[in-house]
Amino acid sequence: MTSLRESGLLPIVAVFLAGSLILGFGFLAEEVLEGDTTGFDMAVVMALRSGGNPADPIGPAWVEEMGRDVTALGSFAFLGFVFVATVGYLLLMRQRALALLMSVAVLGGVIISTALKMGFDRPRPDIPHAARVFTASFPSGHATLSTITFLTLGALLTRVNTQPRIKTYFVALTVFLTVMVGLSRIYLGVHYPTDVLAGWCVGAAWAILCWVGALWLQGLGNIEQPHVPPPSSADHKPRKV
Repeated sequence: MTSLRESGLLPIVAVFLAGSLILGFGFLAEEVLEGDTTGFDMAVVMALRSGGNPADPIGPAWVEEMGRDVTALGSFAFLGFVFVATVGYLLLMRQRALALLMSVAVLGGVIISTALKMGFDRPRPDIPHAARVFTASFPSGHATLSTITFLTLGALLTRVNTQPRIKTYFVALTVFLTVMVGLSRIYLGVHYPTDVLAGWCVGAAWAILCWVGALWLQGLGNIEQPHVPPPSSADHKPRKV
């Protein structure tokens, strides 16, 4: 059976998916501006408070501490370390085009996230926060940037292995990390659910569009094809009868 990549449909499907995510963000933004999501947002946030106390997230103290640890995976500091380490590795491997792709994806994501936050300027949930915050609420910067960074990194990792199960593992891992970071923001009371959903939409759409650009450059020969390791000599040993 012909794969999407071999048939040339992969970029088309990817652009369609990115467009759908952008439309999803637009729908959320419109509902948020009209105030139609207020009831849903507050219901979810308060459902994660203990005994209706807005200052106390549900669960024992160690769960709240774990929430802070998980949310740190989407912080500027941690994602900055991941970004610099990845770009440095790609440059050492003389993968300059891929290093540029990672830079455009992450730095472009920072610009997009900041511009959207300033444009919507939505206040944070009016409850005591379990983590310090410095910017507006919509969309979630942690959700946006973790989505972009993790998905782009996962896409790069899928290039180094041709086994479908390993590729699936990389993709599943990046999606899992992205989801957990977003959920931790809601749990800690620093974001509404719609902030996180919007961040996921924007981040995934931008990461997909950047990767479509990489596929286009690869087709032009500006980015090398994924390296396929040669079969080991053990694979060619004659079987004993």
